[in-house]
Amino acid sequence: MLVAHYRRLDLAEDALAEAFEAAARTWTEPPDNPAAWLLTAARRRLLDRLRAEAVAARHRPTMEAEASRSAETARTMADPGGLLEDERLRLVLLCAHPRLSREAAAALSLRLVLGVPTEDVARLFLVSTPTMAARLTRARKRLADVRPDVPTGEALAERVGVVADVAYLAFTAGYAPGSGADPLRAELAGEAVRLVRVLREVLPEPVAEVDALLALVLLQHSRRDARVADGRLVLLPEQDRSRWHLEEIGEALALLRPLVHAPPAPYLLQALIAAEHAIAPSSEATAWDRIVARYDELLVLRDSPVVRLNRAVALAEAQGPATGLAALDGVALPGHRLPAARAELLARLGRTAEARTAYDTAIALCDNAAEADHLRRRRDAGLG
Repeated sequence: MLVAHYRRLDLAEDALAEAFEAAARTWTEPPDNPAAWLLTAARRRLLDRLRAEAVAARHRPTMEAEASRSAETARTMADPGGLLEDERLRLVLLCAHPRLSREAAAALSLRLVLGVPTEDVARLFLVSTPTMAARLTRARKRLADVRPDVPTGEALAERVGVVADVAYLAFTAGYAPGSGADPLRAELAGEAVRLVRVLREVLPEPVAEVDALLALVLLQHSRRDARVADGRLVLLPEQDRSRWHLEEIGEALALLRPLVHAPPAPYLLQALIAAEHAIAPSSEATAWDRIVARYDELLVLRDSPVVRLNRAVALAEAQGPATGLAALDGVALPGHRLPAARAELLARLGRTAEARTAYDTAIALCDNAAEADHLRRRRDAGLG
């Protein structure tokens, strides 16, 4: 809302941060409308900054908003529900500006629009936290003088892919948090699903990959209630499938039916893999051979350590742990997921000492408390 009204990304972010800091210092309990309080406080701070700049530069910066934007601001001030979805999309489209690389646009959107911590953004992009912090600072500076207008036509189409990547990265940050104590951040994952819906609705014509992305996040999000039990992380093979949200699975499958024979694309292939899990009555009954084939197609389009890791896990289910372990040779991936997969396969092969070492390595590298606890339980239960 602040960016839309005052056209200054840098000042809007600073002003809102100062408003939150003021709330933390002064609130003994939340006011009746916390969002309105924060927005009002941020507006005052932003206006102070603009006045100071005006004095220094000897001119008055333009601060008027479009009439329609002003009306929406008034409605939001009276609505404790928070930001309007179209304003959030406007900000995401700003972050997807051609001035930024695709990676920088996605990282800035995650941090600025959806509030994903910088350390988690860094993990998603496989870089250190200081490196990511520096990239985010450079990205903000590059957009400092850009108007947050919603593009149309080809300009909008060019940004769709970036926004789609942002939404899926945000979903990943919620569904499988890289740090913290939570096994799942369902609210963040839900916001990412909603962002995909908004993107799909505002596009002038259907885009197959956006439909596929919506199907993908719906299929994964449908498992949220089964992913946690008594505060503990539950991975897919052990999940109670009766707790999956069937209406979301049904919606996703309906989106995928017209796309089954479409040209292969990354989100479509991932959605088809998720659909195989959704239609299987159990992990043992899953069509693992078809999943491996989909991963082979995905490697042709987007070869990455994560895809190779997931393919090796599927290959272990289809052809045995020895085959899966061999497929992990040569895979280089920072973090705990690679040693965790190796530990599981080594344990299945009875190579106890190697499995314990791999589990210990994975636990030491894991910054998510719930996932680290899961790895400890697997190590202790499987290796005695």
